Amino acid sequence: MSYKEEVSTSSTLPGEKKKFKLPHVFVLLFLMICFAAFLTHILPAGQFDRQALEIGPNQVRQVLVPGSYHTVEASPVGPFETMISIYKGMVAAADIIFLVFLPYASFCIVVKTGAMNSFVSWLLHITKGKDVLLIPLFSIVFSLGASLFGMFSEFYGFIPLFVGLAIALGYDAMVGLAIVGLSTGIGFAASMTNPYTVGIAQKVSEVPLFSGLGFRFFHWALFTAIAIWWTLRYARKVKRDPSTSLVNGTNYDHVAMKQEDIENSSTSWKDRGVLSIVAVTMVLLVYGTLKRGWGFSELCGLFLSMGILSGLTAGWSPNRIAKEYSSACSDVVGGAFVVGLARGVLVVLADGNVIDTVIYGLSLPLSGLPRFISAQGMLVTQTLINFFIPSGSGQAATTMPIMAPLADILGVTRQTAILAFQYGDGFSNLLFPTSANIVIMCGIAHITLEQWWKFFIPLFGLSYLVQMGLLVLAQLTGY
Repeated sequence: MSYKEEVSTSSTLPGEKKKFKLPHVFVLLFLMICFAAFLTHILPAGQFDRQALEIGPNQVRQVLVPGSYHTVEASPVGPFETMISIYKGMVAAADIIFLVFLPYASFCIVVKTGAMNSFVSWLLHITKGKDVLLIPLFSIVFSLGASLFGMFSEFYGFIPLFVGLAIALGYDAMVGLAIVGLSTGIGFAASMTNPYTVGIAQKVSEVPLFSGLGFRFFHWALFTAIAIWWTLRYARKVKRDPSTSLVNGTNYDHVAMKQEDIENSSTSWKDRGVLSIVAVTMVLLVYGTLKRGWGFSELCGLFLSMGILSGLTAGWSPNRIAKEYSSACSDVVGGAFVVGLARGVLVVLADGNVIDTVIYGLSLPLSGLPRFISAQGMLVTQTLINFFIPSGSGQAATTMPIMAPLADILGVTRQTAILAFQYGDGFSNLLFPTSANIVIMCGIAHITLEQWWKFFIPLFGLSYLVQMGLLVLAQLTGY
């Protein structure tokens, strides 16, 4: 099943109960937009005062002033404004939408040149039949990048590569997405020195920067091991029985590398040229994001250059490159629309001036919780807030000015409150459709959100129990 169409492969016999079928993701998001509009009619409009906080060189984040919540004039969103919010969401998410299109299409061109067949053939030769080792190896690499440096969107361009690699090795596209997306999301959530989450949260909470590293290394290793185990478990099941694949029936010819082509592939100077372009692109990506502060626009320009140069190196004409870009982009139009619809939810809440009201309302019950479970309440609260503020740095700057002094009142250490923020923000980035991260990754991998949820939700439940246990441990040890 793809974003472009849904085909029912089963029918219901007379007298047979119809199985529940999750509505199309477009329908789910539209209902969320309508519900958000409804909230603007029943919730009081309100805002916190904000003050500027310098979080880095030439970087300023607006931080909430604790105790400053006040009501403002109501601005409920009507039916027509609700429909307009969909357009506004598309416009507001334009940078993310094009980040879905361009890296995906560029890597599709790289795959279609045949150069990746040579690369995979080399990998298979190196691993000597133990290709399953590639899953934990690369999972650790992506998890470390997110945990240490806060890299997330920088890894989007790797998804088509690992989707094609996973299919070539006898797995499926979900395994390829898990190697990149799941590992990155887990590393981001259980980060050690992520400057965008841990760094900002500790600065706002007046905690020494990157303190408590020992505990953070422990939780990163634990969660990364769980993610690798989950991916390997699924990968082995799919390899034994391909019919168990959650993406069974989806056409991946546009990125798939055929096993026979790989085995019979020989590296030409064109292949080496294309692979060199990909390697240089990755080096520039890491350098640009870490040293030059590159954003989405630079990343799109980088991947666009990679795709065009790869096509030219392979001997393609400009017309063919243009046609391949058009064809590849058409594959992820649905995923791009999901990004815009998800942003529409936030547009409605912002237009109705109720986002701060939601945050304020969620923080009130925490003050009445017993000390032992107060950290668990913070985890639940931060997870819910992440639906409305799906930005790690934004959520840190918005909630920690409230949560840090609240933690003092509840008898919870500020380090533990920061952990609750990390977990609530990070893991739900892989769950909530309002988070651009999972929507983009699924769009690039040509996997629907419904298919991803079937893979991830059981793991999310398991990881939530582990998060709660770690928060108890943090409280007991006075972390």
